[in-house]
Amino acid sequence: MNQHTLRQPCTFRGTGLHTGCDVTMQLIPAPAGHGIVFERTDRGGVRIPAMAACVGSTQRSTSLVRGGVEVVTVEHLLSACAGMGVDNLLVTLDAPEVPILDGSAASYVAAFLEAGLQEQEAPRREIQLPGPFEYAFGDSLIRFEPADCYTLAVEIDFHSQVIGTQTACFTEGEDYASQIAPCRTFCFLQEVEFLRKNNLIKGGSLDNALVIDEPRGYLNDTPLHFPNECARHKLLDLCGDLALVGARLKARVTAVKPGHSVNTAAVRALMAHFKL
Repeated sequence: MNQHTLRQPCTFRGTGLHTGCDVTMQLIPAPAGHGIVFERTDRGGVRIPAMAACVGSTQRSTSLVRGGVEVVTVEHLLSACAGMGVDNLLVTLDAPEVPILDGSAASYVAAFLEAGLQEQEAPRREIQLPGPFEYAFGDSLIRFEPADCYTLAVEIDFHSQVIGTQTACFTEGEDYASQIAPCRTFCFLQEVEFLRKNNLIKGGSLDNALVIDEPRGYLNDTPLHFPNECARHKLLDLCGDLALVGARLKARVTAVKPGHSVNTAAVRALMAHFKL
């Protein structure tokens, strides 16, 4: 399989979930071997590659940082790139955070399909793991096993009467666009005051997140896209965080109670263990 980029640029305008900042973001086709690179046009054009070595804060999202310049909430865009097979992009932003849009990856996928993908004359970098590897932190666990294709399996349990215990799976070649991309981020109503006091979710609303009022149910007027939408969104996030390896893993990845902190720590530990 060769590398791919977009045939033409895409532009998004929106608000950052955590910073609340208005942002214009452009996705620009890039040459083979470029990877996904973010550029802060409002900070002198500082460029930050989407690599595990550049991970900054992982509090409720994944951020990348270089030289004190940060790009926040990169996981949904990176997930869309991984899920749709986009290897090379220059992502320019005039603010510190990727726009949250509707809280899923659906808008990115729609833009990719409209723009079209351009095959490039270089093979996609793939990593075949030489053996299994496991990373655990608290009650969270990420396990990597060698496999012929890329497979993700997620289990979540928030001790919630509304969500319950949910699972979700995805295998490379399945329809990421319809099965994973539409699944929205979520939070509990009881967390909102704490998050806002900690300078998070300044741009959050019922238009860009599922909000759960435990034990009553979801506050959103829109129905769930899937009964296990929360687990599918956690899989969406995991897919984006794993993209920070900088290559396509030939592995089966099993995640129990994943989150951005454990996801990115597992990526760094995996890369260090196998010297990737």
